[in-house]
Amino acid sequence: MVSLSIAAQGNYRWSDELSLLQRIDQLPEYRTGSYVESFSSYDKTNGNDDGFAGTYSFIRKENNKLVIAEMKGPGVIDRIWTPTPNDNMLYFYFDGAREPGLKIKFSDLFSGKVYPFVKPVCGNEVGGYYCYIPITYSKSCKIVYDGPKLEFIQIGYRNLTAKKVETFNNQFTDADKQQLQSVCDLWNNNSPQVQSFAFGKSSNMKTFEKEITLNPGDDVNCFSLDTPGRIVGMEIDGGTSFEGGNKDVILTAKWDNDAVDAIDAPLQDFFGYAFGHGSMRSIVMGKQGNNNYCYLPMPFDKSAKFNLSYKKRDAYQPTIVTKVKFYYTLDGRTKDEGKFYAVWSRQRTPLGSYHTFLQTKGKGHYVGTIHQAQGLRPGMTLFFEGDDSTYVDGKMRLHGTGSEDYYNGGWYALMDRWDRGISLPIHGSLDYSLPMARTGGYRFHLSDKMSFEKEIYQGIEHGGQNNDVPVDYISVAMYYGDTPPAAQQIPQGDLLKVYKPTTHIYYPQLFEMNIGGDINLSTEGGILLSTNYQGEARLKLSDVPDGHYRILIDYTTFPDGADFQVWQRQKQLSDWISAKSTQREEKNRLHVGDLYLTQQTNTITFHIRKNDQGGKLGLRLVTLERID
Repeated sequence: MVSLSIAAQGNYRWSDELSLLQRIDQLPEYRTGSYVESFSSYDKTNGNDDGFAGTYSFIRKENNKLVIAEMKGPGVIDRIWTPTPNDNMLYFYFDGAREPGLKIKFSDLFSGKVYPFVKPVCGNEVGGYYCYIPITYSKSCKIVYDGPKLEFIQIGYRNLTAKKVETFNNQFTDADKQQLQSVCDLWNNNSPQVQSFAFGKSSNMKTFEKEITLNPGDDVNCFSLDTPGRIVGMEIDGGTSFEGGNKDVILTAKWDNDAVDAIDAPLQDFFGYAFGHGSMRSIVMGKQGNNNYCYLPMPFDKSAKFNLSYKKRDAYQPTIVTKVKFYYTLDGRTKDEGKFYAVWSRQRTPLGSYHTFLQTKGKGHYVGTIHQAQGLRPGMTLFFEGDDSTYVDGKMRLHGTGSEDYYNGGWYALMDRWDRGISLPIHGSLDYSLPMARTGGYRFHLSDKMSFEKEIYQGIEHGGQNNDVPVDYISVAMYYGDTPPAAQQIPQGDLLKVYKPTTHIYYPQLFEMNIGGDINLSTEGGILLSTNYQGEARLKLSDVPDGHYRILIDYTTFPDGADFQVWQRQKQLSDWISAKSTQREEKNRLHVGDLYLTQQTNTITFHIRKNDQGGKLGLRLVTLERID
């Protein structure tokens, strides 16, 4: 159900704003005096009730409806996100009108059923529902929700200073429709290419190719230019050489006479690998097959220099052969553009502190975050309850509702939501593994790039509140600006190693499981296995690296408890163990054997038999402890 009304004509239309989701060539351009801000359901008491109760999901009530956002124009809504859509109505009141100019079911902002709110510019894949269709207004916009309770919500908007803006209406010209289709075609392309962005200042593109051999200790120039110009894109193909637990290859870039490198980061982290594996495949940056690509434009004034260095370790390292390809023009930076900078950071952020993605001064705009998060407590990822915060020019402009929410996700601990790495055009989940206590995400800001005139801070708390969960964070923050970062953290030593936990916890209710024989399965404090004769349950120990492990189980005994054994395929790990007791009891950390786990032999099987009392076994936890 949708209804649109016609507003007064203007010069700047919603389709002009829509084009920014495609025109990556325009990404370096400044937006003077145009700030991105948001209405968000975050807990204003600094707790973690960011939408569960709906307390902070609206501004006020009007006529038994909830006013959830109110903006003065001219301006545009660039992003709407929620993990909890429903069929209640949203009413958009434009420019002080008494009647809504847009009526739409909340769910239809994301369903793809109502034009122009179509997929993939709107949709969901990683637990969160997102809408990037711009909604413009010339004077003001008020959004009203017709329902008793609204849960999690983020509405991002910005002022369109000095523009004569046409309010969003139902008059879609052929050109509008073509523009939307063009954006959809780009976002639907699973094989991004630099040619998709060779427009405007990025046209008249030239190509440079080179094969490079890297030996440990080498620092090799892979591209240089001593004239004004701009990088339109770069590709680095090293096969699988960049994969693995040691991030020894470092990518650096320097513009002009800058004292600080524009890029100084492990190649893995810059291209969105997650814990040693290629995981990001956005339209502008990531890994496709063996090819690492970045199509973010990088203009400069006088010169550009890119190097690959291969850090030497006290262990065998193979020679790496890689092919690089740079796309560039000889059109230098204009006065209305910033230079590209990528700030890499790895930190076990102190408890009580936020992890900082970027803190810098000058003029510019923030355009992207790549983020890996490794928990330092086994069996939990509660650090991803932390909210993002953005302060621009002395004011908090954005405050999120949870880490995965910033990446347009949601429900990181639920199956088929955030639980596996999924790449979407401008955002996605890099990884999720509860046994490894790790996750990550990425997001690029195109139409909603965050401008600053004097300074910006972008960071994230770790934990739902109080930043009280220890985490090893790796991040790459990308921005365009007139000032390089004050300094770059040097990627070296242990900072180049992927952290490998030594303890892994599995919750049986989340297992991939096969049962055979006479086995009944139910969930009760984990899982409850029962038999009237005998049977078996095979559990998959996923995600954990190959190695030698000790197996510990937390289980429950009953007066009608069964006998059980633990096996790894055809290898018996334990004798028969009784789960029988005079009363129900919880047993913890019973050592049932040791095993060598590989990706081919990563299962254990519980053989269960009924005894003279009964046939029940409650399984609450399985813990693996690495044996060095």
